Amino acid sequence: MKNGHSQALKAGILDLSVLPRTGFRGLNAASHLQAADLPVPAKPNQASVTDNGELVLRLSQKEFWVLGAVADLGAGVDAVNQRGLPEKDCYALYNQDSHAWLTLTGAHLPAIMAKVCGVDLRAEAFPVGSIAQTPAARINVVVVHHQINEIPCFSMLCDSAAAEYLWVSLLDAMAEFGGEVIGSNALS
Repeated sequence: MKNGHSQALKAGILDLSVLPRTGFRGLNAASHLQAADLPVPAKPNQASVTDNGELVLRLSQKEFWVLGAVADLGAGVDAVNQRGLPEKDCYALYNQDSHAWLTLTGAHLPAIMAKVCGVDLRAEAFPVGSIAQTPAARINVVVVHHQINEIPCFSMLCDSAAAEYLWVSLLDAMAEFGGEVIGSNALS
């Protein structure tokens, strides 16, 4: 495993499943996130990033996920989870228990994903802030295009039971690009 920044810029993969993440669904989910000073994306299949690095995903009109920042090991998500929920029309989603979080990094993201996914994920069709809910390596995934410290990233959330299979598939897909496992310190 390499931990270097240069490897992250080239082609890296890391498992961020240990970072806190949460979700909310319902008519009052957006206002709940706004009350927590989180940037709420304007429409479904978009992501926003906080100043601290948390990702706020809008998966539908009424469903949102919040992924913890690498910089503070997800402390911001823990703070969101400590807030009380609105009295009605908003309930918590425990996606940390159900979904793994794998992240690809580097300059070859669209080419790597083209080997396992039929959706066009090139920058012209899938700019930073976009979300695709699609199969990849025959597994349903949520793909989020974002950056961490100017390093291009595709974060993928999949059913935890399929994480190892997806991990192996992504390692195989990135081999021709010199892709390697990296640590989270490579993103700083």
